[in-house]
Amino acid sequence: MPERAGPNLYSIAAHRGFADALVAGLVPRYAEPDLGLARLTLLLPSRRTVRTVTEAFVRHSGGDTSQGMLLPRMAVVGDLDLDEMLGPLLDPLGAADIPPAADPTRRWLRLAHYLREVEGDKAGKGAALLRRAWEIGRTMDRLLVEGIAPIDLMSEEVVGIVGDLAGHWSENTRTFLMVQQYWIAELTERGEIDAPERRNRLFEHAARRWRDEPPAHPIVAAGVTSASPSLARLLRVVSELERGSVILPDLDLALAPEVWEELGTAGAPAEKDDPPFGRQDAVTHPQYHLKLLLNRMGIARDEVQPWHRSGLSAAPPVRSKAISNLFLPPKASAIWADLKPEHRRLSNVRLMEATHPGEEAQAIAVLIREALEVPERRVALVTPDRGLAARVVAHLQRWDIEADDTAGQPLPQTAAGRLFLLLAEVMAEQAAPVPLIALLVHPLAGSGEGRARWLENARKLDLALRGPRPGAGLAPLKKIAAEHKLGEWWAEVEAILAPLFTLSDGEPLAAMLGALSEAAEALCGEAIWTGPDGRALGTFIEEVREAADAAGTLLDPRELHAVLRDAMDRSSVRPPWGGHPRVAIYGLLEARMSRADLVICAGLAEGVWPATPSQDSLLPPAVLRALGVPGADFRIGLAAHDLAAALGAPEVVLSWAQRDEGGPVIPSRFVLRVKAMLGDQVARHEEKRARDLARKLDDAPSVPAHPRPQPLPSAEQRKVEVSVTGLDRLRGDPYQFYANAILHLRSLDSLDAEPTPAWQGIAVHAILERWHKAGEPARGLHAIAEQVLDEMSAHPLMRALWRPRLLKGLDWIDEAIAAQKEEGRKVVAVEQWGGMHYRGVRIHGRADRIDRLPDGSLAVVDYKTGTPPSSRRVEEGFALQLGLIGMIAENGGFEGIDGEAAGFEYWSLAKNKDQIGYVATPLKIGNKRSGIDPEEFLPKTEFFLNDALDRWILGTEPFTARLNPELGSYADYDQVMRLDEWLTSLGDIGAEDAE
Repeated sequence: MPERAGPNLYSIAAHRGFADALVAGLVPRYAEPDLGLARLTLLLPSRRTVRTVTEAFVRHSGGDTSQGMLLPRMAVVGDLDLDEMLGPLLDPLGAADIPPAADPTRRWLRLAHYLREVEGDKAGKGAALLRRAWEIGRTMDRLLVEGIAPIDLMSEEVVGIVGDLAGHWSENTRTFLMVQQYWIAELTERGEIDAPERRNRLFEHAARRWRDEPPAHPIVAAGVTSASPSLARLLRVVSELERGSVILPDLDLALAPEVWEELGTAGAPAEKDDPPFGRQDAVTHPQYHLKLLLNRMGIARDEVQPWHRSGLSAAPPVRSKAISNLFLPPKASAIWADLKPEHRRLSNVRLMEATHPGEEAQAIAVLIREALEVPERRVALVTPDRGLAARVVAHLQRWDIEADDTAGQPLPQTAAGRLFLLLAEVMAEQAAPVPLIALLVHPLAGSGEGRARWLENARKLDLALRGPRPGAGLAPLKKIAAEHKLGEWWAEVEAILAPLFTLSDGEPLAAMLGALSEAAEALCGEAIWTGPDGRALGTFIEEVREAADAAGTLLDPRELHAVLRDAMDRSSVRPPWGGHPRVAIYGLLEARMSRADLVICAGLAEGVWPATPSQDSLLPPAVLRALGVPGADFRIGLAAHDLAAALGAPEVVLSWAQRDEGGPVIPSRFVLRVKAMLGDQVARHEEKRARDLARKLDDAPSVPAHPRPQPLPSAEQRKVEVSVTGLDRLRGDPYQFYANAILHLRSLDSLDAEPTPAWQGIAVHAILERWHKAGEPARGLHAIAEQVLDEMSAHPLMRALWRPRLLKGLDWIDEAIAAQKEEGRKVVAVEQWGGMHYRGVRIHGRADRIDRLPDGSLAVVDYKTGTPPSSRRVEEGFALQLGLIGMIAENGGFEGIDGEAAGFEYWSLAKNKDQIGYVATPLKIGNKRSGIDPEEFLPKTEFFLNDALDRWILGTEPFTARLNPELGSYADYDQVMRLDEWLTSLGDIGAEDAE
């Protein structure tokens, strides 16, 4: 391609495939005999594009590298979004007169210090303070990239705008300015500058050096689209070098001039007093940032030439015209109504709408699987949704296809990062059960030869901690571990965790990170630092610890977990190479300049692609416009350009789901544009086959409805002991008795569970037992209640809500027992276990209380924290506890107690009218109109006991699930009985029973 006077700028159309087309044009233009392209210097935007272009060179050579290949020198301009630094070409030793860059982590921590100094207590503390400091630093970088000096913020125009704004904007802007001035003073004292400013100076240094002393060898900038003013000036110099050129991706040279003008001023004021970014600028258009770059380079679009070479994976040329029409700005898009079919057609572009993200991921995996059946066919998935990408990776493993997500994983989601955060969470929450057990069973914890023993002990502790949370700290855990014979193992764990609990408020952040690192290594050994995630974690910790030490940052240990999570979320761990060579999964940044035969653009939902624009929380839009900073919608235009580039692939699938985990979603505005432009051709572009195959993969054949469980254990299995409460369960729902007493299945409480009514009952029984055994000291009940609640580690909210009611109920019990004493009634047993053998079956249970009445007979008392069973339920034989306790007592089943059982009472701590606490009885005595006659109570209990024994324990009747569905029942075994699979309605069961 001959050189020409003036700037050398070229554009590679979307349909040509940037990397392959670039190489196809560079080789004949710059290759030299024997030296190949070794004298050419390529300026590329990121390290990812270096790899992409290298692969394009290999493809161009036909894959024959046996004779070696001399590639051009590839220098990285650096991508701030990918946290990439400039290479040595643009940061040479000769630039020593440019001050070094300040450490960004140290700056973050120092900005928090200055923010606290400016606002005092109003600034917040801990994670909230550091989060605001990060926002300030990001805004400072945004201004520096645009070449806006701090003095520009003090101009009359900006000050006038700030004065006219709402109070919160004015306050935020003043805070930002004051913090920035503090930081600038520190930079001056240290002889440093911020990283974006140093980057700008290095660009200016290179531009000046190449302009004054043009290099002897060619320099080509390819794929660079950043529109920062300093980089634009450097690209202008490169374009004017004798053998230099700038090659832009997907600049639409065929866009009509009036449409190009409709994009807006793009940084170049139309009139003297107009701001550089007017309200009418089409910043969401994919060509807008390229127009901004050209304006800052001082080059008209007419000076840009088309790059006539095509890559190996080029699409039909008509595709670029269709893409151009697709993204027309509002006024120009009116021509859609008159577009010819060939100008609106997107051949080989398919639309795939899934029902939900799981189906979308499965369908994408099917598409990838089918594409790989074709030899040498390459496929790329491009999505900003990392959750969707992870699902696709998991689905591909079904066919042993290992795909790497090159966008990486946030550090907290990796094994090493998660363990480190768990340690911080255990420290912050004082060894709460959930983070503690998650830490102890983490895949890296206790690694090595003793891993099996470690997990066995951790699971035993897990079972011991089920239920409400124990007391804070390690001391209660030590007691629990000793009770479950885990003392030796727990001593090992405690030695690791104990140093974390010595840290106090105002501790240096560096010291806390050191303590966490030592605990992590003691817990996991060297495994915590191995692998990509371990190395990334080690680098992260060292950076933050060194910066925190230099900045003098102090922190409350309870805030450390949130602070670390925020900071670690900004660090991504990218996998080492080694996945399938023809499958690539990219984020939007990583996908730029990449090309494949099939490109799947997924997650095209509004708020995902494009992402919801976030306004700067510190500087108002009016100030940013006056300073010449593009608005928040600017990134929508970048996302549109990413999609336009992907649409240039030979075959494209646009995918989205109708809903996400939270509910229905709106398809991306880009999808709606595609549908609007296609018009009546939409149906021909729909991708249904992959979606249907995805559904069939998980479409299991229909099976008959699961029958209602009716287990029939053997006679030997049936003959089990029956508890006084188990008899109610046996008669009400025999299957639950079967699962509990015969299969010995027990439901587990969750870790850190909310206190349940059963827990309240245990607390009441423990309080009253201790009180009775202490001799019922006057006014001692409250002290005992507080002591028991402390020992049971009652949740603070639980104590606050339940304690007043509990104490009133206990006072009522105290008064009632005192009054009964005066009448001659005496408590003879409290929380006493007893049992009897009846027809060869042991019946056993615990009596809450047994009193001796004045006439020598016995009264059985059952404490209830809620409403006691109704007389009708007792009559029907579904609440037999009182009667069975009476039978055991009369048969001498309670040691030291004999006599006839004549009284049966429920003492409830529930509210009755205006009083807390009342006595209820199932007997028909006094003025009661319902209930059982006293002389019939025990015979009736014995009748129901015999009936149950005859039918199930000594008989052959099946243990039918939900035999009496109208009864309120526990749901502990609903999943075991597969209730939802056979229970359609309680009415159906009733009809079935009636038949």
